[in-house]
Amino acid sequence: MDLAIEYIGRYGYIAISGLLALGIIGLPIPDEMLMIVVGYLASKHVLHLPLVFLFSFVGSIGGMTISYWIGRQLGSTLIVNYGKWVGLTVTRYERIQQWFHRYGRWTVLFSYFIPGVRHAAGYISGISAMPFRYYVSICAAGALIWTVVFISLGYFAGVHLLPGLPALNTTG
Repeated sequence: MDLAIEYIGRYGYIAISGLLALGIIGLPIPDEMLMIVVGYLASKHVLHLPLVFLFSFVGSIGGMTISYWIGRQLGSTLIVNYGKWVGLTVTRYERIQQWFHRYGRWTVLFSYFIPGVRHAAGYISGISAMPFRYYVSICAAGALIWTVVFISLGYFAGVHLLPGLPALNTTG
């Protein structure tokens, strides 16, 4: 988290979007904690709250969009050829596909609140060929709720949730 705070101090709001997008794609970035931290920093007037909401929302949508397109372009080929190495057999893949076709929109909407599922939802949506416009509208709703909840949590309760938060370097 210290590195994320350093990037925010150095690159500002763009770092928030970039880090969230990378975290949603699947890199080990603690997305919820990042939003709690930026909410806290907004409460201390280090960052501007409306911009924190905007750039967090954009980063979230960006990460989900990238993972969708990766899944759409490469997903089924990767799963069939390499899925067995991560425990995803063709049979499991088919069951996931059936379940996703039935409950996909709800999965995408609520996936934001379930780590791991959030990271897979975009890929599975792309693999399942969910229509992109439909996917983006569901992502927008989920991203809006998710970012507002966690940023607000940091804004209003960050001082209690983040003991010993390192100072933010805002020069540069």
